[in-house]
Amino acid sequence: MKTFQCGQVWLVNFDPSFEDEYQKIRPTLIIQHEAYIASGNLLTVIPISSQIANPAELDILITANSQNRLMKNSLLKTKQISSFDKRRFIKLIGKADPETMAKMNSHLQRFICGK
Repeated sequence: MKTFQCGQVWLVNFDPSFEDEYQKIRPTLIIQHEAYIASGNLLTVIPISSQIANPAELDILITANSQNRLMKNSLLKTKQISSFDKRRFIKLIGKADPETMAKMNSHLQRFICGK
């Protein structure tokens, strides 16, 4: 049985996808509070992209390290929050550091509330 926690980085199968949605198997950051993870079959995540050349507003640079276990520096795509069935989650990769989580919370606040 898989155990999910906020702040974990997982590989997720995004297929089938439509148009501008993320495709293939990609890393994501779980942003859902643990109190709500056990209450349903969906997990809310932010996708992670290794394409860092042209960051969009609210993207967060994540430096690859032994904690998050990403293969290369990447961008947390804050504006592309999605929820997916837990069956799409393939493998736990690592965990985001506290600094990344603080930036994510700040950027989400701006995105959702416009502050």
